[in-house]
Amino acid sequence: MKEVLIAPSLLSADFSNLKSDIEMLNASEADWYHCDVMDGVFVPNISFGFPVLEHVRKHARKPLDVHLMIVKPEKFIREVAALDAMMMNVHYEACRDNLEEVIDAIHAAGMKAGVTLCPETPVNVLRDILPRVDMVLLMSVHPGFGGQKFIVETIDKVRELKSMIRECGKDVLIEVDGGVNTETGKLLVEAGTDVLVAGSAVFKATSPEKYIHELKTL
Repeated sequence: MKEVLIAPSLLSADFSNLKSDIEMLNASEADWYHCDVMDGVFVPNISFGFPVLEHVRKHARKPLDVHLMIVKPEKFIREVAALDAMMMNVHYEACRDNLEEVIDAIHAAGMKAGVTLCPETPVNVLRDILPRVDMVLLMSVHPGFGGQKFIVETIDKVRELKSMIRECGKDVLIEVDGGVNTETGKLLVEAGTDVLVAGSAVFKATSPEKYIHELKTL
């Protein structure tokens, strides 16, 4: 059985003590750092930008999964690559007209390419381009704010996407972000999810490291 990957979302970290939270994740069983960059235009909130990500990179000992919730994410491929990011995630809704070119540019910059879908976007929009991506991120909340309630229909989307991946014959990862905890995480893993992004559930836990272990062993 394939081991589930855990990518805690730094959006829920304590930014007054960010280095400490990063070092905690370094010592934990977490696999990646999930970094949400918001511009206040594509989503109704602003998170953090590249100066903060430079700080994260300085202390992180695990791969960066950079999720750009912004308009025209292709403008920042060079900056994300300069962070030595492992994965650059762009929203289908933000670059549907030039998605192939964006994916090619991400790969050319030496990163893996992820495509993110908002809750209202069906997975079949990626049918033709799926063999060219490394990961699909399904948002299980409406993007922009942490701590939202999990959208249960995401589980069916995971199953449908998993079927599409089998058909295309390429090993594309499925990542889910939003309202993920040990209860929803178990359902997602059973449906075929490979990577769980958890923010509030991890950082508000009495023992974040123990909670990550519980997610890891679902």
